Amino acid sequence: MRWAHGRLPQWVRNAADTADIVQDVLLQTFRRIDRFEPRGHRALQGYLRRSIQNRITDEIRRGLRVVMEDGEAAFDQPSPGPSPLDLAIRQQARARYLAALDRLRLEDRLLIVGRIDLGYSYEQLAIVSGRVTPDATRVAVRRALVRLAKTMGRD
Repeated sequence: MRWAHGRLPQWVRNAADTADIVQDVLLQTFRRIDRFEPRGHRALQGYLRRSIQNRITDEIRRGLRVVMEDGEAAFDQPSPGPSPLDLAIRQQARARYLAALDRLRLEDRLLIVGRIDLGYSYEQLAIVSGRVTPDATRVAVRRALVRLAKTMGRD
């Protein structure tokens, strides 16, 4: 059950549940256990995993046939995660950010990375950067971010 958990796609689960598949495979295996020839340590476990994987593949194919016959694709739901385009845009933006960051002074980099990437408070940054007050640090961070934005705008 632990191995099979999560291997059956959500859009197929209305017809079959992972527990049902595991139970069916176990029943079929134990009905023919007299024909099973173990060929090593954990051979039965490997056989059961392969059988469960085959049944999951069969259920996915069956689900696809039902979807195609109905003319309604159950798997057309958007993925909950970011799209490939969003990932590419994020990657490009991150590369531009890092390139612009490399062109800034060390002090500006310290403030930006500390505040944006590491989430330091202005109090913590004041201690790290040697500033007198958190307010002075806040102003310095704002100025560093303006310089970063100008540098990124040149790309």
